[in-house]
Amino acid sequence: MNTNNRWLLPEGVDEILPPKAILLEQICRKIIDLYTTWGYEFVIPPMVEYLESLLTATGEDLDLQTYKITDQISGRLMGVRADITPQVARIDAHLMKQDTPTRLCYLGSVLHSRSDSFGDSRSPLQLGAELFGHAGVSSDIEIVKLMLATLNSLEIDNICIDIGHIGIFRSLISESKLTPEKEMEVFEIVKRKAKDELKKFYKKLKINDNSSKALLDLVDLHGDVSILEDATKSIAKFFPEVKKHINEIKAVSESIADEPNLSINVDLAELRGYNYHTGMIYTAYVLDQGKGVAFGGRYDDIGRAFGRARPATGFSADVKQLLELHNCEKVKITRIFAPSDSDPALKKKIKDLREQGKIVVQELEGQKHTAVEMNCSLSLIHENNDWIIKDNKK
Repeated sequence: MNTNNRWLLPEGVDEILPPKAILLEQICRKIIDLYTTWGYEFVIPPMVEYLESLLTATGEDLDLQTYKITDQISGRLMGVRADITPQVARIDAHLMKQDTPTRLCYLGSVLHSRSDSFGDSRSPLQLGAELFGHAGVSSDIEIVKLMLATLNSLEIDNICIDIGHIGIFRSLISESKLTPEKEMEVFEIVKRKAKDELKKFYKKLKINDNSSKALLDLVDLHGDVSILEDATKSIAKFFPEVKKHINEIKAVSESIADEPNLSINVDLAELRGYNYHTGMIYTAYVLDQGKGVAFGGRYDDIGRAFGRARPATGFSADVKQLLELHNCEKVKITRIFAPSDSDPALKKKIKDLREQGKIVVQELEGQKHTAVEMNCSLSLIHENNDWIIKDNKK
């Protein structure tokens, strides 16, 4: 590398500078405190783990996103985490070993080998909450409400939540009697919501059963919560399992219907995380933003590889992204400038101020910079045998 470019960071890797960094830290503290009030216990997983632990039951996408390195001690392949969720699942399955529902939360940096889309960060600061050990819809409701509480705590407005259910497509495709290869073709078509292409697919194979009709209807089943009634009439009448899944979506949407400044969208053909999620999936958007700001869903039995399969549901978000959407007033940091002076009274004054949480920047011996140049709006001035604080503008 050219010595003139040593300051460059890799593409998609960023850093946060003052004063934004302190605001980010305050946001993180606020959110973790919020999760604590809901009964979620904070865990700090390691940045690297053996690869087989990181990629357990997570599908190919996470494998591609994970940087691989060789452990110089054991010779085994390790990965730099691209997602903290599998680590938290390992902690629940192998270390916590509770029979009661376990609530865990986390915050930490992750690293992606490639960006999800153009301009995205490859080094998100991931936060999340996971609920293990309960298979009912009430745990999905709790997680969705906590996700919304996270955004509301940062005064992020105009939120839209998009709700789907992986189980609906799985139930319908399992009834289709197609080969695995053909099932994957249907999956890709439904994922694109290409209804005409799906019609041609079934026509070519001369398939006209209830499953194919339901999958054709599924492509159009997205919109407000009223489409759940349409889904019950069109596809659920032949498939009891689908009706159960629709009722689960209905229960979640009804539980958050009174949330202020929230719109609810339902998309029964949404297949995000198909190889990972097992049930409900949900994404929070800000209406004037083109991408999601928080993602969640059910991923039952992820702990099976660690010897303890448990129901699980949770969500995660990138705090750096939330910081950009944060509607609170810009943080104002007041700094007090103290001169370089050995006066015991000054030393005591500085000590007292710092114990009160005030920021005091003391001049170094020989320093020639002014208080304003040191980004201090206030100064300690010796006046009438006392050290008092004065505004530098006066």
